[in-house]
Amino acid sequence: MDFQPSTSHSADNPVEKLHGSIERVTFHSEASGFCVLRVKVKGYRELITVIGSAASVTAGEYIECLGCWVNDRQHGQQFKTISLKIVPPTTLDGIEKYLGSGMVKGIGPHFAKKLVKAFGEQVFDVIEQTPERLLDLPGIGKKRQERVTSAWAEQKVIREIMVFLQSHGVGTSRSVRIYKTYGDQAIENVRENPYRLALDIHGIGFKTADMLAQKLGIGPQSLLRAQAGVRHVLQEWSGEGHCAAIRSKLCEMAAKLLEIPLPIIDQAIAAELTEGNLIAEIDGSDEFIFLTPLHRAEMGCAAHLNRLNQGDAPWGVIDADKAIPWVEEQTGMTLSQSQAAAVRLVLQHKVSVITGGPGVGKTTLVNSLLKILKAKRVRIGLCAPTGRAAKRLTESTGMEAKTVHRLLEFDPTQFAFKHNDENPLDLDCLVIDESSMMDVVLMNQLLKAIPTEAAVLIVGDVDQLPSVGPGSVLADIIESGQIATVRLTEIFRQASTSKIITNAHRINHGQMPLVDKTEGLSDFYCLYAETPEEIFAKLMQVVLERIPQRFHFHPVNDVQILTPMNRGGLGARSLNIELQARLNGHSEPKITRFGNTYAPGDKVIQRINNYDKEVFNGDIGVIKAIDLEESQIKILFDDREVDYEFSDLDEVTLAYATSVHKSQGSEYPVVVIPMAMQHFMLLERNLLYTGVTRGKQLVVVIAQPKALAMAVKNQQSQRRITHLAARLNENT
Repeated sequence: MDFQPSTSHSADNPVEKLHGSIERVTFHSEASGFCVLRVKVKGYRELITVIGSAASVTAGEYIECLGCWVNDRQHGQQFKTISLKIVPPTTLDGIEKYLGSGMVKGIGPHFAKKLVKAFGEQVFDVIEQTPERLLDLPGIGKKRQERVTSAWAEQKVIREIMVFLQSHGVGTSRSVRIYKTYGDQAIENVRENPYRLALDIHGIGFKTADMLAQKLGIGPQSLLRAQAGVRHVLQEWSGEGHCAAIRSKLCEMAAKLLEIPLPIIDQAIAAELTEGNLIAEIDGSDEFIFLTPLHRAEMGCAAHLNRLNQGDAPWGVIDADKAIPWVEEQTGMTLSQSQAAAVRLVLQHKVSVITGGPGVGKTTLVNSLLKILKAKRVRIGLCAPTGRAAKRLTESTGMEAKTVHRLLEFDPTQFAFKHNDENPLDLDCLVIDESSMMDVVLMNQLLKAIPTEAAVLIVGDVDQLPSVGPGSVLADIIESGQIATVRLTEIFRQASTSKIITNAHRINHGQMPLVDKTEGLSDFYCLYAETPEEIFAKLMQVVLERIPQRFHFHPVNDVQILTPMNRGGLGARSLNIELQARLNGHSEPKITRFGNTYAPGDKVIQRINNYDKEVFNGDIGVIKAIDLEESQIKILFDDREVDYEFSDLDEVTLAYATSVHKSQGSEYPVVVIPMAMQHFMLLERNLLYTGVTRGKQLVVVIAQPKALAMAVKNQQSQRRITHLAARLNENT
C-alpha cells in the first residue's frame, strides 16, 4: 500500500521512519494524490507537517512514513515522504479517532469513545469476531449492533478491494463506489478488464484505469487498450459538446493520448465499429465517427420532430383575429405586433420555437398562448431541464411545471424512463422551457415520449451557451428551417430601464456594456482591474462588504460568483476555498472528503445527475447538518432535504463560486463575474451573455479591460460538430 510521491531527496538529509495519527488534512489533491497533513507524532510537542502522496486520507487515520526532514523557505520544517501508508492505529487514542472518523457507518465519536473504553486494543477483534459483546454496552441494542457489524463487514470487503487497488497504484477514495457497483465481484471484474472502471465508475478516468491495466500486465500496444483509448477520446470530445469527430482528428487525438502507432488506432476504430460501440458516417469528403448512443440520439431527435410536425394541431383551427383581443382582455395586457404575429404562427403549427433574450416578452407570449389553449380545453404539460428552471416556469405561468426527469418518471431500478414511445405522456401539448440547455440525449428521450397527435412548443434563448452535454439542439432546430420559429427582439419599455437587460443585449450585439455614471444605485456595475490579483481583491471586497452593506444582500444566500473556468487563481476551486474560509470558516463539525472540506452552512452544487436522490447536475443546496455517527450529510435543495453518505460526496462540490456553464437555467438575486486574460481560452460572447442574464437584481463584472473586450468581440470560436440540422432536412 505504498504511494510514490514525485519528490526528490538530497543525500544530505538522512531517511527516517515516522508514524502517528493524522490530526488534520490541510490539502489533498484527488487527481495527483499529493497531500499536506498535520500529524501527531509521539515525542514531538507540536504537530508535524507531512508532505507526501496518498490516494485517500482522513483525519483520525494512522500513517507510517519513510522520508526526510526539509526546511521549506515559505512553510518552515516539513517531513517529505518517499513512501506513505495507512495502517490500523495501535494506541487507544488513535483507535478512538480512527473509529470515530465516520469511516464505519454507525460509529461516530461518541460511540467510538464507549467502544474503546470497554474493549481497549481488542476492539477491532470484538467487532469482527464476537460482536454479541457489543450488546453489553449501555444504549446498544440489537439493531445498532447489527448495523455496526454489517457496516464493519462491508468495510472489510472494501478494505480488501482497497489493498488490491492500492497495490496496483489506485487510490482508496473510489473503493466504496467500486464495491457498490460491482459488489463482491469487484476484484474479478477489474482483473478481467480494468478499462471498464472508466466507463462504469463516476470519478475514475481513463488514466487511472490505464495505469491499473499496465500494472495488471496489459501491454501499451494491446488492442484492448487502443479500443478503450479511442472510446475515451471520443467521450472527452463529446464532453466539449461535439456529437462526432472527423476520423483523422480522432486518430490524431488517440495517438497523442496513447502514444502508439496510427495503424493500431485504425485497427481499434475498426474493432469498435464492428462491435457496435461506434458508428461511422460519410459526409462529403470526411468520415465522421460517433459514439453509438449519440448517433442514436441525433437520429431519434430528427425522426421524432418530423413525426410530431405532421398532421393537424390538437386544438383544430383557432381564429387568431378573435383569440388575440380575447386574451388581451383576459390578461389586461396588449400584445405587441411581433407578439401577435408569434401567436398566429404558433396556433398554425404543431411544433414551433420561440426564442429571444431577456425583456423581449417571451413569458407574456407563452402565457397568452397557454390561456388561449386552455380555453379550448387542451391538456398542457410544462417542463424544463432543471429544478430551478421548472420552479420559475411554475411561478410565471401559475401552472405546475416539472423537470424533464420528473415528467418522464425516471425508474432507478430499471435505469430508464417510464414514459417512452411505448408508454407516451398523456397530454395534448408540451411546452419545453430553457431548451438551450437540452442536450441531444435528453431531448431524444423527451421527444420519443410525446404522442404523435400532440403539439410541442420549444422555448429558449438560442444566444446563451449551448447545453453542458453534447449537441446544440435549439440552434440546430432553428438552423434547419424545418420548424416554425419566432425570434423576439424588441425590448419592452418596462425592461429597458434595467441595465442588466440593456447590457445583455449590447453584449449579444458585440457592444461593450454601458456603466451608469449617476450617483444613485444601479443594477449593473463594471469594475476594472489591471491584474488577476487586483480582480481577486476587488471581488472579495464586493462580495464580503460592499454588496451586503450597500444593497443588503446576503453574501451566501443571494450572491453567486460565476467564473469562466474551474482552475486558476480566479477559477471556481480556488475562489471556493477562499470564500468558504471567510464566510463559513468557523462552522463545525468539519469533514474532508475527495479534496474538499465541508461544514454545516456550506453552499454546494451537484455535479452529476443522481436519479435515486432526484438531484441533478447544477442543483445548488446548503449543508444543514453533518452526522458523524451515521457518516451522513443533510443537504437542503430549495425546500427538500436530501441525505448523502460521506462516500457520495464526490457528487458535490463547493458552490460559493461556480462556472458559468453550471449556472444555466438558474437565476440569482446577485451575480458577480470575474474576467481575466488568464481565462482567454474561454472568453466568448455567449459565455458573458449567459453569466449576465443569470442576475435578477444586480450584476457586477470585475474585469481586466482587455479580457472584457475580448469576451464581447469573440463569437463562437469553435462550432460544435452536430448533424441534427442536416438530419431534419433529410427526413422531410
